[in-house]
Amino acid sequence: MTTIGFIYPDHAAEDDYPLAEQLLGGSDADEGDIRLPVEHIYGTDLHAVPELLDLGSEARLSDGAAQLAKHEPDAVIWACTSGSFVYGWDGARDQADRLSAVAGVPASSTSFAFVHAAQALGVKRVAVAASYPDDVARLFVDFLAAGGVEVLTMASAGIDTAAEVGRLEPEAVVRLAVANNHPEADAVLVPDTAMRTLGEINTIEIALGKPVLTANQVTIWEGLRLTGTTRLVRSLGALFRVRS
Repeated sequence: MTTIGFIYPDHAAEDDYPLAEQLLGGSDADEGDIRLPVEHIYGTDLHAVPELLDLGSEARLSDGAAQLAKHEPDAVIWACTSGSFVYGWDGARDQADRLSAVAGVPASSTSFAFVHAAQALGVKRVAVAASYPDDVARLFVDFLAAGGVEVLTMASAGIDTAAEVGRLEPEAVVRLAVANNHPEADAVLVPDTAMRTLGEINTIEIALGKPVLTANQVTIWEGLRLTGTTRLVRSLGALFRVRS
């Protein structure tokens, strides 16, 4: 049994996680079960820098880790892109290190998951299709650059709250990713764990002819990476068709 705990902000697209748990079940009993428990922390539901800094604060993440303790996780992930990259590379590293110290297990965040997933796929140049306002989305571009990922183009949908993102229809998610491709990009990145994407990944990749990395997808993959667990699942995109 491998248990990966996720600290998820407010409520929006957390149903991607039980879906992933089902898809990762596998048919080989020797692989062992995977559990993906989610616990919630709460802050102001706004894609704005001061609110995001508060949302990702040590106190709030410590509360999330305390809630996850009953699940006895083997790793803990802060399942929020903007609530991690808003701290910058060094600040996000410190955030994850402090979370690990509190939880007593390896820890990471969605922002680092994007960089590690890009490395696993050999992705160097990307297009970003962001739900955030422009000023927040540009901080994600800066974070990727610090991780050695070049952003060729960045589109911002200008959506102010996670709740609004969570209400996007599947067709809108697909349009956002496909419309903001760049011909020379190795992959398209779609940040924001408030967006339901797991059911749309293969549709997007077929339309693009290249990998797509989405927030909940890479977050779950990062947890598997931290625990040394591999699952090959065709329905979860190119990232889950390579061994990390």
